[in-house]
Amino acid sequence: MPYAEFLEWIAYSRIEPFGEERADWRAASVVAMLANINRDAKKRRKPYPVSDFLLKFESIPAQSLNDQLAFVEMLNIAFGGEDRRPQAATSKADE
Repeated sequence: MPYAEFLEWIAYSRIEPFGEERADWRAASVVAMLANINRDAKKRRKPYPVSDFLLKFESIPAQSLNDQLAFVEMLNIAFGGEDRRPQAATSKADE
């Protein structure tokens, strides 16, 4: 796919969303409808908004370079790898 066409698809998806985010909104609207049909209007006068039923994902904090390097070094050790870097290049995780 040419880069120009890729950019067009990105622009189109912003106007007409598709994929997993769109599916989440669709499912949330169905659940909101069911909740509103079955709610007790005396106890809860306001209907449930669709946004109450959207999946919420935790944001993953960015790792520092040292944290990433320490993780790779741990995997290297766990899988029996060998650290071939010069001694000055080892991370602070070794200290």
